[in-house]
Amino acid sequence: MAELSSDVQALLKKKAFAHFATVMKDGSPQVSPVWVDVDGDIVVINSAEGRLKDKNVKRDARVAVSVTDPDNDYNAVMIRGRVVEITTDGADAHIDAMAKKYMGVDSYPYRTDKEQRVIYRIAADRVSTMG
Repeated sequence: MAELSSDVQALLKKKAFAHFATVMKDGSPQVSPVWVDVDGDIVVINSAEGRLKDKNVKRDARVAVSVTDPDNDYNAVMIRGRVVEITTDGADAHIDAMAKKYMGVDSYPYRTDKEQRVIYRIAADRVSTMG
């Protein structure tokens, strides 16, 4: 597992949108803009069960994440790695924390009774930066 430098961790803690790439069943890439979080050397993404990215990571744990600094378009990080944990534990509280970070609200406003939130914990195999 690659370490995330303090600069990379700081970028992931910003209100910066990430692009989360997963692998489709046919091997082609699928990418989605997502909110991103970090826990030490682990990248954290929150989604909902049953979505395309959820199906993809459950079948193939290889992923990539890229984030561009909202304060400097020429500062970015690109991470290739794998989902090492998928859990629903704490996922509702985590999406509320992400809503606070990205929207300034205390509770995720798009929650529905029909969805189960899920957290993907990603270990980096390779980290590249620019800027």
